[in-house]
Amino acid sequence: MNANAASVGEEFRDDLRVAPGRLLPSEVLRDLTELRDARSWLAVAQTVGLVAALAGCALHWWTPWVVVPAVFLIATQQHALFVLSHDAAHYRLFSDRTLNDAVGRLLATSAGLSMCTYRVVHRLHHNHLYAKQDPDIALHGGYPRGKGYLLKKLATDLTGLTAWKTYSYFFGAPAANAATNVAQRPLDDTSPALRRAAVRDRNVVVAVQVVLPVIVLATFGWSGLLKYLVLWVLPALTVLQAILRLRAIFEHGAPAGYDSPLRAARTTLAGPLLRLAMFPHHVNYHIEHHLFPAVPHYRLPQLHAELAARGALREAQVHRPMQTWRRVFAAPQPA
Repeated sequence: MNANAASVGEEFRDDLRVAPGRLLPSEVLRDLTELRDARSWLAVAQTVGLVAALAGCALHWWTPWVVVPAVFLIATQQHALFVLSHDAAHYRLFSDRTLNDAVGRLLATSAGLSMCTYRVVHRLHHNHLYAKQDPDIALHGGYPRGKGYLLKKLATDLTGLTAWKTYSYFFGAPAANAATNVAQRPLDDTSPALRRAAVRDRNVVVAVQVVLPVIVLATFGWSGLLKYLVLWVLPALTVLQAILRLRAIFEHGAPAGYDSPLRAARTTLAGPLLRLAMFPHHVNYHIEHHLFPAVPHYRLPQLHAELAARGALREAQVHRPMQTWRRVFAAPQPA
């Protein structure tokens, strides 16, 4: 949502620093920002349906040969649910604000996340990209750091030891910014209405996550609880953590510069398997998303094409995956 469409303290600003003019004619941008609810319903149905199919297969054939791959694949779809709730946090999932927030909160709550609190935190990331107010620098800042550092971090993610940091972030307490050694408090930069919504949403998420295992246990017994923990909680605490880290690094790690999303963000030209694993729902078009956050996910490919046709991405970080790997895995730069 752009600054003109939301109250102060609620807006996600277009980031057009060091950009020639408005980049796009107003009529083109107006078309690209139009919400099409049917497209969002299709995306939700696709992701929820895939989760159900994966869980159904694992429950039917409860063997390691099926359950282990299901855990990894379910984590990718938990990530896809988060990406859809990210669109809702931007007010870009459905045209009706009440429906947008209800579905976004439901999708996020299913994975133990607070969408309304994330909206508060994510505004800082968009409105202050790579500035000291950006709460995401603790995750993607400081690269390149060499191969050993990232591999060690990913191994820690896969053991579940970093999950508490992720959930702290989504509950409004991002990690300290290593560059400034300051823990950001994003509620200082948001409207009172969003603050109240964040508190209410956090309380609901906690209640759901406490009650849900009890309901599963009462309905399906200890066997059902075990399967719930293996197929839903385990992937969320382990594989999902690694996916979130990798995507953040692909989007902002080892940037070419800090003065514009053309250099501080990155678009990844990924193939179908990598899109399934790490970039669902067109989230790989990250430069475009920072330039115009009011464009919903299903129009990002068209936005990319429009910008590229006008030469606006000529100096931008539009990379193939291996180009990004080489940047991120490079030896640490001297201070």
